[in-house]
Amino acid sequence: MGHTSGSVLLQSTPLRIGTRGSALALAQAHETRARLMAAHGLAEDQFEIVVIKTTGDQIQDRPLSEVGGKGLFTKEIEEALLDSRIDLAVHSSKDMPTVLPDGLALTAFLPREDVRDAFISPKAKTLAGLPEGAVVGSSSLRRQAMIKRLRPDIDVVMYRGNLQTRLRKLEEGQVDATLLAYAGLKRLGLEDVVTSLLDTTEFLPAVGQGAICIESRVGDERTLAMLQKIHDQDTHVRLETERAFLAVLDGSCRTPIGGLAEVVGDTIRFRGTILKPNGSMVHDIETRGPVSDPEGLGRSAGEALKEMAGPNFLAS
Repeated sequence: MGHTSGSVLLQSTPLRIGTRGSALALAQAHETRARLMAAHGLAEDQFEIVVIKTTGDQIQDRPLSEVGGKGLFTKEIEEALLDSRIDLAVHSSKDMPTVLPDGLALTAFLPREDVRDAFISPKAKTLAGLPEGAVVGSSSLRRQAMIKRLRPDIDVVMYRGNLQTRLRKLEEGQVDATLLAYAGLKRLGLEDVVTSLLDTTEFLPAVGQGAICIESRVGDERTLAMLQKIHDQDTHVRLETERAFLAVLDGSCRTPIGGLAEVVGDTIRFRGTILKPNGSMVHDIETRGPVSDPEGLGRSAGEALKEMAGPNFLAS
């Protein structure tokens, strides 16, 4: 079949790829397009990248958990998918709510990048090395709680904005340090700003960190056939585990949660954590299960942590 299968799939209209407009979101959309072009032997003009402004991009002055959580980065994009204004949407997996609108599904995952958090500071080589009372900027409840857990003396301040904005604020001296996903920095070619990387043993990433997921309409066979060729099964198994874990624990932005699934042969190793926002209490779990049942493993890990923490832990 060779190249003809691609052109048959594409018919006469370009495949429309929906994305947010940040530099990182565009880099992820371009990576998706490049993989599709290579997999199907297609030219760039067979694809159209459609930039969609989301509510989350417009709210820069307060924590997202106060204004509705994760769906803020996906709502407008999902509306465009449901209205057939785009054919697929490229997202950072960690921005995705655990429940999707009827008619939409996560239909492909790209190979996962490095999952670690990066520590960036002109003042110290590591988080442990920061002077007492240092100010660290982060918009992530998970990172804030984990910093507090390791360094209760540190002042953690709310820190919104895209990746470039956060790096600029650090340069201007508004904070002494910040933490960012290493995957995003790598995708933008900014590895050189990293001071050190945080080991996942003491700093579990967010569920889905480093993984690009693609959302499309259920039953859209043309798009599904296109995506099958770039789908990474290993990442899919890991994400299904992590998202099932998150779904049990509430899936909102209000609870500091970390989770990481890794595939070793035919086994999934999963580690999960929930913390009080001030880092004062933490519950951890480590468990294993067969790759054939990622959802079951994630769900049982979530249930076990919920049990450990008791009913009031997540509520407060």
